[in-house]
Amino acid sequence: MVININTFFNSRNRDSKMGDFQDLDHLDGVSISTTSANLYGNHRDDLVLFYFRNGATHASVYTQSKLISENIKWNLNIKTKKIKALLVNTRNANVFTGKNGFKGLKLLADDLSNMLTERQKKDEEKPERIKHSDILFACTGTIGEIFPTEKIKASIPDLIKKIKYTQNKYIWIKAAMGILTTDLKPKLAMEECNIGNKQIKIYGIAKGSGMIFPNMATTLGFVFTDAAISSTILKYLLKKNIRTTFNAISCDGDTSTNDMVSIFATGEANNCKINNVKDVKLEKFNNCLHAVLLNLAKRVTADGEGASKFITVNTLNCKTEEDAKKISFSIANSPLVKTAIAGEDPNWGRIIMALGKANVNLNQNKLLIKFGSLNIVEKGKLSNSFNEIEVADYMKNENIDIIVNLNIGKKKFTVYTMDLTKKYIDINSNYRS
Repeated sequence: MVININTFFNSRNRDSKMGDFQDLDHLDGVSISTTSANLYGNHRDDLVLFYFRNGATHASVYTQSKLISENIKWNLNIKTKKIKALLVNTRNANVFTGKNGFKGLKLLADDLSNMLTERQKKDEEKPERIKHSDILFACTGTIGEIFPTEKIKASIPDLIKKIKYTQNKYIWIKAAMGILTTDLKPKLAMEECNIGNKQIKIYGIAKGSGMIFPNMATTLGFVFTDAAISSTILKYLLKKNIRTTFNAISCDGDTSTNDMVSIFATGEANNCKINNVKDVKLEKFNNCLHAVLLNLAKRVTADGEGASKFITVNTLNCKTEEDAKKISFSIANSPLVKTAIAGEDPNWGRIIMALGKANVNLNQNKLLIKFGSLNIVEKGKLSNSFNEIEVADYMKNENIDIIVNLNIGKKKFTVYTMDLTKKYIDINSNYRS
């Protein structure tokens, strides 16, 4: 099926409507362009360009996989304080493509830098020369296939031509759709706050549905703000907030070779200067950034391949946060737990199994386990109030909450995941078909 705005609202995405998404509108300093390089053979949008005509401070976090994509290698070599463009392609991950994959990015960067420089000359009073080192790349799709350099190169003139300096909700949705692979829904989020007396916008889009397990930030996520904040402070805030957002989700326990989450700040809001990460004027911005990242991370999880349930695993009152994290992920990544939930089976023994294999010291006599508000285990044994029919009825919900309380400390961690259904197998067995 061709993925365009009409097919999206008609049939593809679980009856999604324009009104399902927040009203992202214009954000000063960000320009968006989308086009098709026909990478899928069906003329869907598969290239998205974000252009920062006056530059943007930036920060990124990347996958911790030992095998990484060529675009991440490229990005890690970029040292400039201000970025002018981000190009995202789908269908091809540019992994295990060797020298030709990296060379392809260099050729694309040369074309982009030259054409954007000409666009600067046309549109700006004081045009700047854009260098290939002012450009970041994001790639997503199949690993090990030849990078389609020539197809993308041929589409760059159209991308430059379609640059829009004024954005609206439709354009943001179009951009969010242009970066999808097996996703069923675009992911968008927004928050607004003040820094001093200036109103600040924080917009974000993401993609991700499979090969989702955090080891930095799982999937692709791009956040944009008109705030004036240095790259150093952005890096601190991003790493701080990744921990409980994109680093707290899992769909299938597999970490991608291409994961990246980036934030870009155009500075167009002209807010007061922020000198350090402890500045109290950053507090509201930090909270809103976390909200945007968490919103996107949850959307990625809820749209996991074949998912029918959204699962929240809360592990409470542990001795350390690391212990709580181990337990939450042990439960969230267990195929036995995930398939039981898919089958709406109140098999709480699988929670016990996953808890036991987490290799965390605990006191069984203090253990409490709940499904939603229903007590399953109390003081290390089956609760006297346990009613299997009642729990089975709870398992029919689309949102399932699992609470594990060790009652031996004060630390906690929450992980978000989804169930494992037959559709997951269908999607991944036919992924390249």
